[in-house]
Amino acid sequence: MSLQTVALLVFLINLPFGYLRSNSEKFSKKWFMWVHVPIPFVITLRLMSGLGFQLYTFPIMITAYFLGQFIGGAAEKKYKKVKN
Repeated sequence: MSLQTVALLVFLINLPFGYLRSNSEKFSKKWFMWVHVPIPFVITLRLMSGLGFQLYTFPIMITAYFLGQFIGGAAEKKYKKVKN
């Protein structure tokens, strides 16, 4: 699997977790849980794809991870505005 495909999957995995994170109180137990629960999925995906942990993959994967969390949280805030 290519690096772009894995990064896209990491991004998509993190969207719902970012959504859930933005619904919880900042720095609460739930908040930390929603930030850290996707990490085993990402590690498994990296190992199954054959990427491993080469140094050049980290900036792309970290960016995909945090963009997924950020956009998931932004979608929740947008949805909340539209709903009200």
